[in-house]
Formats: sequence, C-alpha cells, structure tokens
Amino acid sequence: MAEPGRSRGGALRGVRFVRAAGQVARGWASRRAWAILLAATVSATEGEAQADVQPPEPPSRGLLYASVGNDAGSDTLAPPLPREFRAVWVATVSNIDWPSRPGLSTAAQQRELITILDRAAALRLNAVIFQVRPAGDALYSSRLEPWSYFLTGSQGRGPQPSYDPLAFAITEAHQRGLELHAWFNPYRAKHPDDTSRTASPLHISRTHPQLVHKYGAYLWMDPGEPEVQRKTVDVVLDVVRRYDVDGVHIDDYFYPYPERARRGGLIPFPDERSWRAYKAKEGTLSRNDWRRRNVDLLVEQLYTEIKAAKPWVKFGVSPFGIWRPGYPASVRGFDAYESLYADSKKWLNEGWLDYWTPQLYWRTTASAQRYADLLTWWRGQNLKGRHVWPGNYTSRASARRRSTWPVEEVVEQIQETRAQLSPSSGNVHFSMDAFLVNRDSLNERLAGGLYREPALVPPSPWLASGVPDGPVVVRVPRPRVVELDVTRLGAPLVDAPPPGARPSAATPPGRLPPDKTSAPANATVVRSIRDPHWWLVRARYADGWHARIVPATQRTIRLPLDASDAPPTVIYISAVDHAGQESPSAVVR
Repeated sequence: MAEPGRSRGGALRGVRFVRAAGQVARGWASRRAWAILLAATVSATEGEAQADVQPPEPPSRGLLYASVGNDAGSDTLAPPLPREFRAVWVATVSNIDWPSRPGLSTAAQQRELITILDRAAALRLNAVIFQVRPAGDALYSSRLEPWSYFLTGSQGRGPQPSYDPLAFAITEAHQRGLELHAWFNPYRAKHPDDTSRTASPLHISRTHPQLVHKYGAYLWMDPGEPEVQRKTVDVVLDVVRRYDVDGVHIDDYFYPYPERARRGGLIPFPDERSWRAYKAKEGTLSRNDWRRRNVDLLVEQLYTEIKAAKPWVKFGVSPFGIWRPGYPASVRGFDAYESLYADSKKWLNEGWLDYWTPQLYWRTTASAQRYADLLTWWRGQNLKGRHVWPGNYTSRASARRRSTWPVEEVVEQIQETRAQLSPSSGNVHFSMDAFLVNRDSLNERLAGGLYREPALVPPSPWLASGVPDGPVVVRVPRPRVVELDVTRLGAPLVDAPPPGARPSAATPPGRLPPDKTSAPANATVVRSIRDPHWWLVRARYADGWHARIVPATQRTIRLPLDASDAPPTVIYISAVDHAGQESPSAVVR
C-alpha cells in the first residue's frame, strides 16, 4: 500500500550496476532527468510498443519479504526473491469461475475479472491460466471461431459494448505482476451446458460438419482428421501471434472420457471415417495406437510451432494424473493411456512442453493414488529437465457446494511439492472459485503462511542461456516520493529540460497494423526473448526488504517514504526476461 510521506530532504544520489555477488560491474553517474510519465502498451496485434501518456502510478513499497537488522547501514545487499510457480485455473466452461453467468454486461464482466485478478495478486500468486477456448469457440476477438455462449448467452454474439476479454485480462494481469496463460481445449466442439439452439455459422460444426461427431451429450472433433489438428494449431498460433500471452495451456481432454449408453455399455468413439482413411493409406498401427499417435502429433506440433512463432511463450500440459495403473506400483485407477489415448509419459520424456502439470487430484493419504508417490513417479519421467508443477484440486477444500477436504490438505500438498521440487517448485490450483469462496480461511492460511513472500516464476533456461542486460535507472527529483525512470539498456534517456520548459505532448502512436487473423505464414516476431518482461524492485526500508514485480512496459516507478518520512536506504532494480532469467541489478543509494 502507498504510504503518504513528507520530504525530509534526503535524496538517493548514486546509481550503479552490481553482480549478484555484490561486485561492481560499472558505474553510472547520477543525473537529473525530466519526468517521463509514459507507459508502453502492446496491442493485441503484437505491433511495436507505443508510448501513451498515463497518470502517475500511486507510490507503493510492495510486499515485505525479508527482515533486516537494527543497524540501518547493514543488510544492504538485497536478498533474492523466492522462485515458485503459483498459478490458478480460471475456467469459463459452464461459467465455473468467470463470468458468473452468460450475458452479463461488459462492465459487470470486467468487474468480476478484476476481482479475480485482485484476489490472485493478494494471495501472492504469479500466474493465471485463463480458459479462452472451451468448445471450438472463443473468449476473445477471433475470425477463426465464434464468440462463446458462456460469455454472452448466444454463440457468435460478442460482448456489448464491444471489448476483447483476453486483451483486457492480459493487460490487467500484467499490471498486477501476474503471468497470463491462454488455456485451450483442443477437441471439444460443444458442451451440454451450452444451450444455444443453433451454432454460429463460424463454428466448426457448421463449416466442417464431417469433422465433428456427437458423443454422448457432447460434440467432439475427430482427432484422427488432419484438418482438425491443423485447425487447433491455427487457433492457438493466432492467439500466440496477436496477444502478449505468457503461455499456452491444454488440459486432460484429448479423446473424450468414455460415455455409457442407457443400458450401461461403453459408447465407441465414432471415428470410422478417419480410421478407414488411415488404413487406405496403408497405415500399420492398431486402432488404439493410431489414436495415441494422433494426439502425439498434436502435442509435438503445438510445441514446435509455438516456439517458431514466439520462443518465449511457454507451453504447458495438464494431463490426467495417472499415466497407467501400476505406474508407480502402488497406484490404481483410470487408465488415460487406454481410454483417452493420451501417452502423456511420452510427451514429458520427449520434452514437448515447458511445464508439466499432472492433475494430482487425490489426498495425500489416498491408499491407491498417494500424492507423494505420483509426484515422485512423474519427476522420474522428466528426462529433459522441464518444469514439473502439479495441479491441485483446491476446490475440494473450498467450494460453493459441499467441500470434502480440510484446508490443511491443500497446505500439506504444497509442502510435499516443495519438499520434492524446490528450488523450482510450483502448484496450479483448480479453480479460482476456491479462493473466491475462501472456506475455513483458506486464503489467510496461504497468504499468511506458505505464500507470505512474493515469488518470481522459476526460469526456463532451455529457452535462452545467460542473463539479460541490467536496466538503466535514473532518479527523477520529486518531493515526498522516490521516483525512478527505468529503461532497458540501449533505450534513449531523457535529459533535463531547459529551465521553465513544459513537457511536450506525447507523440501520437503510429498507425497499428489491422487486427487481422492471418494464415500462419504471415507471422512476424517483433520482440526478443531477452527483452525485459518485468522489473523486479527491491527496497530496504527500516522494517525490512520490500519487493515489487512491475511490468517492463512501465517506465516510471514510484516508492513512498516510510512513516518517519525516510526514503529507502537502498533500492535494487533488475530486469527479468521472458525466459525468467534475472539480470544484474542497478543499485540506487
């Protein structure tokens, strides 16, 4: 929270670069600078960042994360921030988390989304996995698929007044130091809770009805059809190219979970057409192996093409938590390998992803699905050294309906994850509703305990080696506040204006490219993985070290004086790039 303070005349005079060990890399002379109140905004078309005049942010110390001794001159080397992936799924299918019901006004939808993001930030989470494609539809502006029924109550009808929920979510998440991952269902074409009488003309069930089959109460795209695979990849790449997402995420819905007929028998998945086409080309696999190969191809292609478009966008997969019964030996349960045709172990073995989130939705004491046993087994399959961040069924401990787990179960699962995975631990909570309900003070238990300190997302060094350049920081003289102008190395600095001069109006943004959904060949990568994604600001006040994670599109950073009108004794500012690697710090004293 901002602390109003009155200047006592103190000033932070010097700025220098240091390495993590505290060695001086090179000096930077103190200089006066003109106040720059510009924030870069990146359009959903992924054009170059454009400057736009913004009101000054309220000064904030950030969150207390480390204590200091009684001597104000000691403890001047900033402690590192913990690294841990703390994420939550925000499900839009069936309006599980957002929006609360179809057809809300734009203002109401945005208020609900802000509430979700504020709650995530207050819990010290650092990522939101936001469902944007529940069933061949879109919760964003798309020319490939129709607007979702779960957004407006009518498939194909956009929100009014018009806005783009994904672009809005990304902007608001980043302002709160949260990553935003776009979550897609690759094959589901209609959920029974979508009560639209007629599908939109843009929906795949209308444009390519031969690719979609009725299965139980659902419509399902046939994974054996090459056009379905290409469709899903194109939809994902469209979002990757046009939006500043931090990740792409798919969950456990591949071939559908088996449905039963009224008499109890299993309903076979109706893929006879694609199976016969495969056999006609002299395919040699069995039908089950062919189905698994279809899903393998999609996962591998998604990873490859996401990396070709934007190497820094992480790809995460969240499969059913058990690969096969008997792996490990103590585990019994559903066989996703045979029933969903998901050879999830292979995907992790091959490294076709950046993070792995098996849905470990059982209690730590479950006799046939022990959380610790499953997590240990999955760790052993991580041959390429990717992130393993298990999914937790947090809604079992806090939900609007009857909750069956004690809150302590969630705490114990996070503790077990840390014991096995630190220093790059992580958990993904299903779902946001658990934190909105907050049964038995779940939020207070986390924010006041395991999540007391803020954390950075662990780095992904296979995406880029080395560290980024440190930022350039200039102190802007201001009364009753510490104001810093922070830029990447090589960006233009602003000299002090002549006496009495007034700031000129900001240059109007250039004309942005039209918001067109293009074929994959029209890709243009406009940023580098080494560009700063966040500024990490650590400031030493009398009561301890405080930290803030600020989007690197924000150039002006303001910190308040403390209750005795004293500025922080030292400030460290580092850049965190899109691979999560942290630069040497600029130090302001």
